[in-house]
Amino acid sequence: MITRPQNPTTLTLLFSLKGSIIPAIWRKVLFTVLISSAVVAIHGTLLSFKFSLTATPFTLWGLTLAIFLGFRNTVAYQRFWEARTLWGEMLIVCRNLTRQTLSLLPALPREQRRPLANGLIGFAYLLKHQLRGTAPGAEVAPFLDADTQAALGKQNPPSALLGRLAERYLAAARQSGASDVAQMNIDQQLTRLSYVLGGCERIKGTPIPYPYILLLHRTVHVYCFLLPFCLVDSIGWFTPLAVCILAYTFFGLDALGDQISDPFDTQPNDLPLDAMCRNIEIAVLELLDEPAPAPLQPVEGVLL
Repeated sequence: MITRPQNPTTLTLLFSLKGSIIPAIWRKVLFTVLISSAVVAIHGTLLSFKFSLTATPFTLWGLTLAIFLGFRNTVAYQRFWEARTLWGEMLIVCRNLTRQTLSLLPALPREQRRPLANGLIGFAYLLKHQLRGTAPGAEVAPFLDADTQAALGKQNPPSALLGRLAERYLAAARQSGASDVAQMNIDQQLTRLSYVLGGCERIKGTPIPYPYILLLHRTVHVYCFLLPFCLVDSIGWFTPLAVCILAYTFFGLDALGDQISDPFDTQPNDLPLDAMCRNIEIAVLELLDEPAPAPLQPVEGVLL
């Protein structure tokens, strides 16, 4: 996730590359500008044939394209925000379970509380790797013991670990003599984690329909490539500048929608799952009065 600078100046907003979509689209924009320059150089004439396009179809076409881009980006942002809500829910549940371990299971020995907390932290890290399609690394190892390591061999490690966590929490509740109501409250929190897992899997496994994306990509490219033939007779050598601005707008909106439609990826505008997992780790360990690591900091304006 790109972090916003505090109190940015006008020059920073206009010319900063950090936090901009330019690195993802500059090649397309440059290619469009080169085409515009070539069209101006030949005055819109190709093989002795004068291409003359009026502004009317481009006005209607541009309006329709803007509506389609706006709709697709709205859908993409809804996916992004739902994913952020689910991870926020997971942080709340991990805090609740840790707090309930302390308050509802006071007879539970201290050495048995830490493995329960480690399971919650491990669940967050395993879910992150499941969503990103990466293999769990050394960051997960401290939170998995010999029993929960078996989850790594399953097709869905977070789900397997959650099942083992449920058994451990309910066994600890019975051991400490917790009431049926307390056990039910703990199970409800674990059920919320299951909903978080299922919600994230739904977003990851159901992308925006590909034909819609393909149609949008093709339309944006054709519009930007034909636009110089509409402007060359009216604004002459200012055509590349006008096309550059419009191409930046349309290509930028298109690329931004692509990035946030999969919020679990590692592109600059996606969710900072590494930082979110670290925040869960900090929250759980601090509730147990255990040493906690420092929060992750942005690297060159990007929080991973």
